[in-house]
Amino acid sequence: MTARDNHVVTMTMTTPLLDTIKSPADLRHLGERQLRQVADELRAETISAVAVTGGHLGAGLGVVELTVALHYVFDTPRDRLVWDVGHQAYPHKILTSRRDKIRTLRQVGGLSGFTKRAESEYDCFGAAHSSTSISAGLGMAVARDLAGQSHNVVAVIGDGAMSAGMAYEAMNNAGAMDSRLIVILNDNNMSIAPPVGALSAYLARLVSGRPYRSLRHIVHQLAKKLPKFLEQRARAMEEYARGLVTGGTLFEEMGFFYVGPIDGHNLDHLLPVLKNVRDAKEGPILVHVVTQKGKGYGPAEASADKYHGVVKFDVATGNQVKAKANAPSYTKVFGESLVKEARKDDKIVAITAAMPSGTGIDIFGKAFPNRTFDVGIAEQHAITFAAGLATEGYKPFAAIYSTFLQRAYDQIVHDVAIQRLPVRFALDRAGLVGADGPTHAGSFDVAYLGCLPGFVLMAAADEAELVHMVATAVAIDDQPSALRYPRGDGVGVDMPEIGVPLEIGKGRIVKEGSSVALLSFGTRLQECLLAAETLGSHGLTTTVADARFAKPLDTDLVLRLAREHEVLITVEEGSIGGFGSFVVQLLAERGMLEGGTKVRCMVLPDVFIDQDNPTAMYAQAGLDAKGIVAKVFEALRRDVRRDALQRLEGGRHA
Repeated sequence: MTARDNHVVTMTMTTPLLDTIKSPADLRHLGERQLRQVADELRAETISAVAVTGGHLGAGLGVVELTVALHYVFDTPRDRLVWDVGHQAYPHKILTSRRDKIRTLRQVGGLSGFTKRAESEYDCFGAAHSSTSISAGLGMAVARDLAGQSHNVVAVIGDGAMSAGMAYEAMNNAGAMDSRLIVILNDNNMSIAPPVGALSAYLARLVSGRPYRSLRHIVHQLAKKLPKFLEQRARAMEEYARGLVTGGTLFEEMGFFYVGPIDGHNLDHLLPVLKNVRDAKEGPILVHVVTQKGKGYGPAEASADKYHGVVKFDVATGNQVKAKANAPSYTKVFGESLVKEARKDDKIVAITAAMPSGTGIDIFGKAFPNRTFDVGIAEQHAITFAAGLATEGYKPFAAIYSTFLQRAYDQIVHDVAIQRLPVRFALDRAGLVGADGPTHAGSFDVAYLGCLPGFVLMAAADEAELVHMVATAVAIDDQPSALRYPRGDGVGVDMPEIGVPLEIGKGRIVKEGSSVALLSFGTRLQECLLAAETLGSHGLTTTVADARFAKPLDTDLVLRLAREHEVLITVEEGSIGGFGSFVVQLLAERGMLEGGTKVRCMVLPDVFIDQDNPTAMYAQAGLDAKGIVAKVFEALRRDVRRDALQRLEGGRHA
């Protein structure tokens, strides 16, 4: 026990304690009995802040007591605290010198909605995709050992992240290495937890304490002196006996010392166990903590998703302030379109990786529950599972955020593309996504899918086009395909009753002109049309075309635009190496870049763009109408405004 464990600061219960805490060092000067009040105030502050900013609420509310206990027991930031995913880290941010900025969460120039190394020394590892904490923590623990240091490394994983294979790969490696690593399993859905209570808390304190661990060590040392078969029998008996009363056999088999389950909202249970594992010097330890998502806020506790993600809301009622939409969201259009197609074709099945509502698969699931598969946070498995379905004649739609599909790239290449299996990828959140920032932007899928042989790659310019592209994907039965669409609402176009399959590899002319050609891939089409109006006012008549397909490319359309216009600009919501690169490759092969038409590619800039509203982010990226006009002027290398004035003056003197 350290001196700080005995230190008590006398304060009345009516004194706001959170106001006195600027960093975890201040928290550690309080007495244990005061931590309950700190937790209550921290929960209220979290609710108050997210009501203003929106964001991930339920997960953070579930770890309030755990957050307080961890920062109280461990010497952060010297002791490394790694949060998985990061969306449960809002209370952590409040306690670690960022309370004064907490109402800038997910706002331009404000705090990230996830942990971010550049933001604070207390964020020792950035995270927004799940299941990375144990791997990162193990790396830190090994680095500590190599450097001859002695600090603790704690990885907090949960909120579904244990459904991903990466977590088990890391645990398997950690158990084999026998590195001193503490893993906190935040079990907030009771999926693997037996009942918790006073008895289990007592047992957790008992088995995590030094006397039991010392006795266990002695027994293991004695067992080593026995014949091999007796040694193995002795170890198995000890683990079996402990498993009967505590559970955790799986984790023990992976080389972890298992402690739990314990009530994650009971500080009297948390504190002694965390102190015990803090002071343990041997091997990896897993502490199984059971929490309730949305804990302490009635509307969140009553919600089916425990208020996982929310927009701004009224604290008193829990009612969320949702803006009225002028058009349906792309996600909803995809889900409803897939349902219509599935009513005509019983071979259509839908797969998602723990994001049913985020991808529209919840709509499909209500209509066809037996043809809907949520595989958990397991994108790698999702893709190969879809490939298996495709081998048997089914038509799988793998609906996954563009940013999350990156986690399954080898499976896309090896299990789908090489075998030319007709898996249909529905890539939600294409392009810039707003408040979630760079970790969730769909920036790279055109580049990383477009380079694969045999892929058909589509991007919807509006919600009506998305309906047709869903029908197109259904019709493609001999090769893999992907269709991409952004987060948010459509543009308000007239919607077709049913989707009609598009001709593969053929785009469309939306507006005819003669001076400038704007070739859009995706929902920048509307900005191209606005840019065309501005260019027209400067005497530059503009053709606007919707490519529809990046692969196969509409070569006839591209060559025509290059031949008949002084400037050809490609515009896309993706990184370099995507649609524009395919166009330039074609023109280079045909010898059309050696003079004549000026060709420019507009892509996302070679930086990660921080959170803001999407409109502002695209303006920053130069992919709005103003940026498109500027690119045309730059390509022409002349003052178009001056030329327009000269033509006007010439007309007056004629």
